[in-house]
Amino acid sequence: MVGRIFQYIIVRKAQNRKADPMKAWRFVKAFGLENIESVDVSVPEAGPGQAVVRVRACSLNYRDLVVSKGGYGRAVKVPLTPLSDGAGEVVAVGPGVTRIKPGDRVAGIFMQGWLDGPPDDAGAATALGGALDGMLAEMVCLDADGLVKYPEHLSYEEAATLPCAAVTAWHSLFESGGLKPGQTVLVQGTGGVSIFALQFAKMAGARVIATSSSDAKLERLRALGADCVVNCRSNPDWDRAARDFTGGVGVDHVIEVGGAGTLPTSLKAVRRGGHIALIGVLSGAGECDPRFIFLKQVKIQGIYVGSRCMFEEMNGAIAAAGMKPVIDRVFPFADVKEAFSYLESGAHFGKVCIRGEV
Repeated sequence: MVGRIFQYIIVRKAQNRKADPMKAWRFVKAFGLENIESVDVSVPEAGPGQAVVRVRACSLNYRDLVVSKGGYGRAVKVPLTPLSDGAGEVVAVGPGVTRIKPGDRVAGIFMQGWLDGPPDDAGAATALGGALDGMLAEMVCLDADGLVKYPEHLSYEEAATLPCAAVTAWHSLFESGGLKPGQTVLVQGTGGVSIFALQFAKMAGARVIATSSSDAKLERLRALGADCVVNCRSNPDWDRAARDFTGGVGVDHVIEVGGAGTLPTSLKAVRRGGHIALIGVLSGAGECDPRFIFLKQVKIQGIYVGSRCMFEEMNGAIAAAGMKPVIDRVFPFADVKEAFSYLESGAHFGKVCIRGEV
């Protein structure tokens, strides 16, 4: 009799959880930060091969700003729950799931369908917060294969910074660039990718040149381990400082987040036969003389995040080094618009996070 009563209580609690709605932020009818809404949605259930994750923290990327303004093309449509990056704990798994279990602390991978190997169209069509609904909700249901366990020493907020910016930096330096100890890396600015690249490069025994338009931020970059810092506003020809630091040879790797506006200077800064990881378009339009590319035999590789395999390899390195991501501010779940506005201001140093609803 007691057993039946206990079973009845468990069933009733489960039914009540399904009946109660949860909160999610969505672009319901149109893009634009003025149109993002906190809405009630149904609590997800895990189907075969899936897992439900209670999201404890999310982080913002520049890409999320572009999406919020409808700038990611016609393939990204409303209604949409934004943000690619989030971390939390597994609360339920569906039939056939064995690689994770309830209670595991996990983060979602950026492209749910890119598990290993080279990029392809199928994987590119599975990006969270774009082609698929993202992480800015109390709970999400994802394929179990699209989740990774993150290093135990990280908080939820720190883990939430990894899926896009950290994997992009890892892919750029190690998968694409083959970074070796003693080489020199140039990073631009103080956004998430650049700071992760600085941290990873120092972990690998490389030297780092960092640029910023703020002297105060340059001092913080130096405190993180940058060997040479250059104010790119007062020194627009910062390629000269890079060549001087390397004895006139040029740097081995450039983490190019500016795009067309900064690429010409990066091509002057990189050594003959060097590597440029082309990641962002923060500097807007510009012209690039292709002669520098073939005369210097420079490898330019476009980087769009990375695979689950890269994420897991990176996590192993982070755990071994005890590395901590750099977080600028953490906003409450209710202040999503303020978090977006702060990121857009460019005042941040490192990552901007949103704490999950409690």
